[in-house]
Amino acid sequence: MKLVTVSQMQAIEKEADSKGLTFDQMMQNAGQGLAEVVADLFVDEEQLEIVGLVGPGNNGGDALVALTALAEEGWKASAFLVKRKKDDLIKRFTEAGGQIIPSEKDDSFFHLSSFLETADVLLDGVLGTGIKLPLKKEVAELLSEVNDLLESLDESPLVIAVDCPSGVDCDSGEVADETIHADITVTMAAVKQGLLKLPAFEYVGELKVVDIGLPVDLPSLKNLQTEVVDEDSVSALLPERALDSHKGTFGTALIAAGSVNYTGAVVLAGEAAYRAGAGLVQLAIPASIHGAVAGQVPEATWVLLPHSTGVISSSASEVLLKNVERATALLIGPGLGTENTTKEFIENLLAGKSTPKKPAIGFVHEESDSKEAEKNSLPPTVVDADGLRLLAQVKDWHAKLPAPAILTPHPGEMSALTGLSKEEIQEDRQAIASKFAKEWGHVVVLKGAFTVIAAPDGKTTIIPVASPALARAGTGDVLAGLIVGLRAQGLDAYDAAVACAWIHAQAGLYAADDLGATASVMASDVLNSISDVLSDLE
Repeated sequence: MKLVTVSQMQAIEKEADSKGLTFDQMMQNAGQGLAEVVADLFVDEEQLEIVGLVGPGNNGGDALVALTALAEEGWKASAFLVKRKKDDLIKRFTEAGGQIIPSEKDDSFFHLSSFLETADVLLDGVLGTGIKLPLKKEVAELLSEVNDLLESLDESPLVIAVDCPSGVDCDSGEVADETIHADITVTMAAVKQGLLKLPAFEYVGELKVVDIGLPVDLPSLKNLQTEVVDEDSVSALLPERALDSHKGTFGTALIAAGSVNYTGAVVLAGEAAYRAGAGLVQLAIPASIHGAVAGQVPEATWVLLPHSTGVISSSASEVLLKNVERATALLIGPGLGTENTTKEFIENLLAGKSTPKKPAIGFVHEESDSKEAEKNSLPPTVVDADGLRLLAQVKDWHAKLPAPAILTPHPGEMSALTGLSKEEIQEDRQAIASKFAKEWGHVVVLKGAFTVIAAPDGKTTIIPVASPALARAGTGDVLAGLIVGLRAQGLDAYDAAVACAWIHAQAGLYAADDLGATASVMASDVLNSISDVLSDLE
């Protein structure tokens, strides 16, 4: 699904019209697609009723086309016309058996109230994507009255917004106080960027996109580089799991993680890598915490690293580098801590060398002993959490990572990497993620509400989820583990980041649904919900 501004969508439709797909045909396609979405929600049910709030613009037209199609399929359909003059769409609707009530003939809202009392569905097609706030008084009063009527009902109809909830600024995400909350928003052709901003997102409900027949080779459409990921696109990215597979088929994820204060990060990341489908997970940890975590991940194998006061020591790079050859992906960072010895470990690892040994007095060493060890090539790499804060302290770190690596910062870690304030980052997350992905040459996963995944070539994907269920310590470790697990199976860095960010977000929603409250969701709940998300993708 493409993400567009209002002006971009207008340009796309204008270009399509110039190439033979008329505005009228686009409206017919949009309305028919909308009708199909509605009908699919009520399969095998009879004597269904729908009422539409029909405004004067294109959204009202889309609503009328959908109402007509549903009336022809046997629905009892009514249209409450808001400043809409009679036209061919209204004529077709009435010929199909639909009933119309102009708003000016229902000042007391008696008829609208009676429609809503028995309706199964309310279509909100009053205002379109081009509105500017504040709303005009007459429209604001209408929407406010509809909200009051819905609130007074014992059982409200399913509210479906046409393209966007009426009263939403589809560029900025600002919302009029009178806006009707939708259960589902059916947007046309592409997702308008304001729908994935707060507070608008709180009014959108479930987001669906319908095809309006745009040619796939339309230049203005092809030039868009920002996508909104959905279930179908993620399902298409996941690797096949053939019946004759073995553990080597699905790669080896090597995870350098943990310290005495953060043992749980090891467990969460390791289990998540397995849940993503990796064939083998190796956990490289300070030897001192092995006893605390070994029993919690019985499927893992272990690389025990030299440590200093419970954290990985600078000399641990030598041990880890000896174990990277078998790994098909490497994760560095969860729970490492940010001590100087760990920073030196990261520096040595990126340089592909072990800590230099001091020469013994009185001996002449061979040339190979006096030179730095040859640079080791790291496997595809993911850097998360403390690993990112340590990277920020390494000169030219982005040039030393194997490209493209995957970086998974939250705003605080992105601040450490870029020198920008968290406020600057949050003000334009998409632009910041894209700018630095290009500058660094790595994939950036900027976590948070509407997680942004940006590639060095300018591609960007938005995860259409904002939930406090994921605002909990340890959920980032789960995401990093998922990514390295899928990367280990050979997925492209960008695809692995996109798929896992979506799976992770859905797992948070599943966990909140299971527990009944977002406040109760723990990272382990998100981890345990991954299998349910993957099951639904098959």
